[in-house]
Amino acid sequence: MKRRDFLTAAPLLGGALTLASTGEVFAGGKKSFRVAHMSDIHVKPGEIPERGMARALQTIQALKPKVDFIMNTGDSIMDALEADKPSVTSQWKAFHHILQSENTLPVYHAIGNHDIWGWFNKNDQDKQDQAYGKQWAVDELKIPARYYSIEKDSWVFLILDSTQLNPNGGYVAYIDDEQLTWLQDKLNAVNGKNVCLVSHIPILSICAGLFFNKTEANGDLLIKRNLMHTDFLKLKEIFKRNGNIKVCISGHIHMQDEVNYLGVKYYCNGAVCGNWWKGSFFEFAPAFAVMDFFDDGSVVRSIINY
Repeated sequence: MKRRDFLTAAPLLGGALTLASTGEVFAGGKKSFRVAHMSDIHVKPGEIPERGMARALQTIQALKPKVDFIMNTGDSIMDALEADKPSVTSQWKAFHHILQSENTLPVYHAIGNHDIWGWFNKNDQDKQDQAYGKQWAVDELKIPARYYSIEKDSWVFLILDSTQLNPNGGYVAYIDDEQLTWLQDKLNAVNGKNVCLVSHIPILSICAGLFFNKTEANGDLLIKRNLMHTDFLKLKEIFKRNGNIKVCISGHIHMQDEVNYLGVKYYCNGAVCGNWWKGSFFEFAPAFAVMDFFDDGSVVRSIINY
């Protein structure tokens, strides 16, 4: 698959926001590059979501040290799952207008569940449309396919499609067989480079069990199949056989956590929209993450409540 050029020219707005520099050397490795991780923007036409997305992008442009590129892990628009075509069109129009107006950096996108058109629609005619499902999002985001890879210095980013349709209703988080074969082939070909897996839905997360802010009647803490990868145990075995996987990043939960499990760090980095543009979601304000990637395979995360 060929890499796409996501660079969009636009004026830089806002002043400089300085993060504490991690320095030239960290954990024995020289600093390589810096990534801003945005997730769950959920933009739609309207003053608050449009202004919020613009503010987040303006803040990213002004960061010092500078950001090399943006990783957007999906739910870019408010919802396409059960929206009609005019509504989805207007949401994507707002997304592109703000991105083009307020951003000068390359952006790499993953597909979120709310970017998928028509899965929850009851109109059977929509299912015959070429844009049905994930294709509309692939076209709008100008990505090579629903999953793909990019490389930067000593790192390989494998950008996954973690949302699969549940025939019995809703969606389930896992990597389908075709994608799993691709993932294993990519991991076998990394040639010693560090690997970052990028997904909308977390591969592993403690916040996935806290989303509903309750325990079950019997006291169980429940992680639903649409909040964390149901194939984690299978993926864990693949990760164990491949020592190059250093970090996994995701969104979806609108909360933030960090899990260090068997040598892999899993970061769930919150939501740009917070509580769907109604303030904080539980204790987590609207935010994005800044991640410094080092040549030795280490990563440092900072959360920016913009």
